[in-house]
Order: sequence, then structure tokens, then C-alpha cells
Amino acid sequence: MNAVLTKLRTVLYWFSVAAMSIMLAVTFFSVISRYVFSFTFDWAEELSRFLFVWSVFLGSALIMGENGHLAVEFLPNKLKGSAAGLVLELIIKLCSYTIILILLTQGFKMTRMMMFQTSPGMGIPMGIIYAVIPLSSILMVLYTLNDTFAFVRRVLDHGKPTRTGA
Repeated sequence: MNAVLTKLRTVLYWFSVAAMSIMLAVTFFSVISRYVFSFTFDWAEELSRFLFVWSVFLGSALIMGENGHLAVEFLPNKLKGSAAGLVLELIIKLCSYTIILILLTQGFKMTRMMMFQTSPGMGIPMGIIYAVIPLSSILMVLYTLNDTFAFVRRVLDHGKPTRTGA
């Protein structure tokens, strides 16, 4: 599973790079066309906004896969290696699952609800834009599951006696 998640992180990384590059290019040419040619593309601002939203949500999943989210580490670091530290880590994981599952269920509802509405500039269903919410939530669940399996292995290995000598 780690190999698949590593490849998925690579895909997410390159999607983020491509989306940011396209956003930059579209915004740059939109500004040039507005100020030099007095012409604006109806779809340019909308495309940049949609790419930004997708980058944020998929970037959140990417960062979660790398354990890079901001966290207050004082208490976990203070309790590291103790039984209280394990309990705290378990509570943090349960809170993560709760928040991600809320995001997943509400994201599916929003995606379904917004399929009838089309974006004014590009004419695509807004549900496609909202689909990034459940998609990123699924990815976050996968990364959190992987992290939870590693946590369980650590807990189970912690109780085993260590071997010394040959």
C-alpha cells in the first residue's frame, strides 16, 4: 500500500505544479490582454479560480500524505513514548477521521446538489468543481488509514520484547 500511496503523492505533486503553472499563465495572459488589447476572456478568471480550488484541496491531501500539516506539537512531543502519548495520538487520529468523514459526506451532497448549475464563463457543471471535496477526502482517508496502520504496528511492536545477541 505504501508504494501506491507514494506514487499517488507523486501524481498529486505534479498535478499541483501543473495547475499552478496553468493558473500563472492564464492570469498573466489575461492581464496582458486586458491592459494591452482591452479585451478580456470570460473564462480566464474562472479557470484560475477553479484550478486554485482544486490545488488547495488536492494539496491538502498531498500534505496529509507527507504528515506536513501544521500542528501544535508541544503536548505530543512532551508525551512521546508514554502511554498518555499513545492515547493522545489515538484521539488525534479519531478526530481526523471525524473531520474527514464530515468533509466527505457533505462534499458528496454539495457535488450532487450543484450538478444542475453551470459556471457562467466556462459553462461546465459546478458539481465537477465541487467534486474535488469528496475526492480529496477519499485521498485523505487513505493516507490517514496508512498512518493508522503504522500507529497500530508501533503499538503492537512496543509491547514485544526486543531480541539481543545472535
